[in-house]
Amino acid sequence: MKIFKRLLRNFAFTFGLILTIALVIVAIAAPLFAPYDPDLQETSRRLEAPSKHHPLGLDDLGRDVLSRIVWGARVSLRVGFSVVIIASLIGVTLGAISGYFGGIVDTLIMRLTDILLAFPGILLAIA
Repeated sequence: MKIFKRLLRNFAFTFGLILTIALVIVAIAAPLFAPYDPDLQETSRRLEAPSKHHPLGLDDLGRDVLSRIVWGARVSLRVGFSVVIIASLIGVTLGAISGYFGGIVDTLIMRLTDILLAFPGILLAIA
């Protein structure tokens, strides 16, 4: 608890925490915060400037930008949490196998890890 209180005194941490919590709340409550259907196209009103009804305006297909951002946050968080869960499961499993068997198995798992870390992350994401 002492560490958390010290962290809350740090402006950057507090700002990031508030921003993260706000993003999660908006993503969870997307149907409440998004004023329009994010996929609804009104081509007659495309590229409309921000207004009272569309605070961030409309995109090139006439879709509400605010609604698309709110629903996009939901998708982004879902993908992010999924990746964290999958990576954690793989890491814990390989770590347990490596710790249990040791020796050659540990060495092989570490060399595989070294090979994967040798490639830039974007290259693996594209593949």
